[in-house]
Amino acid sequence: MLPSALLLASLPLAAAAIKVVISNDDGWAMINVRQVYKSLTDAGFSSIISAPADNMSGTGSKDAEPVELGVTGCQFGSCLPYSPPYGNNDSEPRLNYVNSYPVTAMRYGIQNLSSLVFGGPPDIAVAGPNAGNNLGWTTLISGTVAAAVEAAKLGLPAIAFSGLGRYLPWTTPVQPYMEIYADLSTMVTQVLSNGSGAYLPEDTILNVNFPRVHDDKCSPTSDFEFVLTRVWPVWSLWPLSMNLFADDDVEWCGSSRLPDERSVVHGEGCYASISVMSTSKKDVDAGKQKSVAESLGSILTCLPDQRRRGL
Repeated sequence: MLPSALLLASLPLAAAAIKVVISNDDGWAMINVRQVYKSLTDAGFSSIISAPADNMSGTGSKDAEPVELGVTGCQFGSCLPYSPPYGNNDSEPRLNYVNSYPVTAMRYGIQNLSSLVFGGPPDIAVAGPNAGNNLGWTTLISGTVAAAVEAAKLGLPAIAFSGLGRYLPWTTPVQPYMEIYADLSTMVTQVLSNGSGAYLPEDTILNVNFPRVHDDKCSPTSDFEFVLTRVWPVWSLWPLSMNLFADDDVEWCGSSRLPDERSVVHGEGCYASISVMSTSKKDVDAGKQKSVAESLGSILTCLPDQRRRGL
């Protein structure tokens, strides 16, 4: 589990492939992040994982110099006790841990690992899928969202993905929801990266949340549809400072007010939410929402009540 710059540098460069740095806050050995790595790789992306050595859920935007591992090593026994601050999988050096917070791990992947593996900077950053939704106020403490925000601050288009699931190691037999969330994440990444020009407006990220996968519904990937949403509900009692005097959203699905992501993800149907969030973790203006909506238009749909308004 020792870091191997020489081994990383010896990997073939994928100049034509879109280069992706993947992180999370659940840890580098969590099965969700390994599944999205597999899905993106299978889809033709050139990907690396740079994620915390242990579970760092709920640590928000904390940042610290990585340190040597302790007596327990990495999560799930994925690296030895007293391993160095940085390391990689012995058989797959594109899978990397950083013994620090999600923000730190994402930045290390962008500024250090990418030059070794890709021969230059990445094209896009992905965080998650998180084991648990990040909706509304939870975005303020989410390490997954913070990792995406860090990437955006470094000038990259970035997406935070979250769903409902369990905290499980990479050795767990793959369950349907794991593949579904990974493939949906790849779908959004593909659509966004196929757009012309900049993938996202400056200083913004996408916050994407998936509903629960059931045996009798929302089980094939094709059941899911994406809805353009806002992070903060306008009429919420908290935090008033973020939404009481909110400007109109983009004119979309017959309304100048987007549904909030919590109401979409927890509502009827198999709807995943896509919110455009600023790096200050607020909703963006209508112009930026419109730019993203036009880029993602091929996968966006209207909710049934929006359709009933005449769409």
